[in-house]
Amino acid sequence: MSIQIVVTGGAGFLGSHLCERLLQDGHDVVCVDNYFTGTRNNISHLLSDLRFEVLRHDITFPLYLETDQIYNLACPASPVHYQFDPVQTTKTSVHGAINMLGLAKRTRAKIFQASTSEVYGDPKEHPQKEGYRGEVNPIGPRACYDEGKRCAETLFFDYHRQHGLNIKVARIFNTYGPRMHPNDGRVVSNFIVQALKGEDITIYGDGTQTRAFCYVDDLIDAFVRLMATPDDVTGPMNLGNPAELPIGELAETIVSLVGSKSRLVKKPLPVDDPVQRCPDISLARTTLNWEPTVPIQDGLKRTIAYFKELLIDQ
Repeated sequence: MSIQIVVTGGAGFLGSHLCERLLQDGHDVVCVDNYFTGTRNNISHLLSDLRFEVLRHDITFPLYLETDQIYNLACPASPVHYQFDPVQTTKTSVHGAINMLGLAKRTRAKIFQASTSEVYGDPKEHPQKEGYRGEVNPIGPRACYDEGKRCAETLFFDYHRQHGLNIKVARIFNTYGPRMHPNDGRVVSNFIVQALKGEDITIYGDGTQTRAFCYVDDLIDAFVRLMATPDDVTGPMNLGNPAELPIGELAETIVSLVGSKSRLVKKPLPVDDPVQRCPDISLARTTLNWEPTVPIQDGLKRTIAYFKELLIDQ
């Protein structure tokens, strides 16, 4: 059955893939984006679909329309972008959550919050389970994003308890794939662009710090599965790949796949950058019958092909 779905941040990396999937599933989709980090190019191939609408709008202001479901993905998610205007980042997380929850309250829509593994900060628990409360610096340069997302989770659960809203909260771990922004400062896009250009590969830290990388198609599948769960399943739920990879090894793999002559150059680790980040996805496995299936080599090849074409077009 076709339903009306709003996707905020719908022209972004994750949002555009989600819009694509929801259209494939036969739904009517309203993509809401202010194009701070999203681009029209990410959704240009969807514009001919009569079930797809685009609305330029900043969710720090109220939104008035009718809908059955809301996926709230709007917020810059890489340090380069969320630290560019930290006050606006906090507003997007907090005011944006209030406005989207208000829309859900008025329309009685089911609402999904794209939260983040950053709510765990620099974790002392490894891997991270949903019950872990985190080690976050509330006054550091990453706090606008970390604490903004933590406050958004608070708002979602307060609206759930106080107003009976049907909420779904996902804590997203490192995700990669086509349509990542080439200048977002994230490790996968950084390494691929540098390798394709033959530039030095910049590794922050000694390269032994680990991340767990989930391919975008796997993550979007988890979004849809979480949204389809019974009303008593609220999350928060970790969504990501539990297979850890040292950053140095990731760099070497990308250089090899590209066939680049780039050198690996190490620089100091940024302030509050976590040394380890890896999800415990036991809850997602049992509740959603989900886990990532795309191997890192396959996902990287697809992502490299995207960036290669992007750099040629520039």
